Amino acid sequence: MHFKIKPSPQEITEYCKNTMSDFLGIEFVETGDDYLIARMPVAERTHQSLGMLHGGASCVLAEQVGSVAANLCIDREKLVAIGLDINANHLKPIRHGFVYAKATPVHIGGRTQVWEIKLTNEDHELVCITRLTLLIVALTPETKRKHDLS
Repeated sequence: MHFKIKPSPQEITEYCKNTMSDFLGIEFVETGDDYLIARMPVAERTHQSLGMLHGGASCVLAEQVGSVAANLCIDREKLVAIGLDINANHLKPIRHGFVYAKATPVHIGGRTQVWEIKLTNEDHELVCITRLTLLIVALTPETKRKHDLS
């Protein structure tokens, strides 16, 4: 088990209110011992001009799920995980329904973490695969939120 705390999916979704995640309709749906799953509606707000899921929206979903998962693995009284690099390969278009993102750890270190995030459609077909690298830094007033997951 990698997570130091295990809030419910509803608690995580609520924590992300009034952020990009909330704007795009991202909803956390499952927490496991070492994975996190969220979903995002595929509709006009997340479409590109050809009427399919925008690659940038896929990256937002992937980074959101991976970043939350990374921060669940560290002592949030002292540290914060901040995105350093994201790589995405868009494999299959999706036009409607929900896209699901499952983040699983590749590397959990003291200074960095690497997460793989697979995005699938409602038929469990892979639509995008991403790798997110995060830097673990000391918590400062600039990186602390008014409230935190506990």
